[in-house]
Amino acid sequence: MAKATQKPGQSKEQTKLIAQGIEKGIAEYKKQQKSKARDRDKARKSELKAKQRHLPESDSGSDHAEQPSTSRLPWLLLLLSWIGFALYLLVK
Repeated sequence: MAKATQKPGQSKEQTKLIAQGIEKGIAEYKKQQKSKARDRDKARKSELKAKQRHLPESDSGSDHAEQPSTSRLPWLLLLLSWIGFALYLLVK
């Protein structure tokens, strides 16, 4: 890259220094990007943990609301089946 932008009369040492500077800049940029990615990942994970803490609380409240209706369902089905059986015997 440094050779592509080399100006006439520029020494090899100067070109070498420019190339080293470019490499150092690229390495620094990559470090910054990795650091930003780590920070984003930590923030995302902490948000997920916070959501998971709140979800069980809201789920447990909904479980209590659903539990009585689900425990009545088998009894209701049993009652309907007995009524159906009785009607079958009466009609026959």
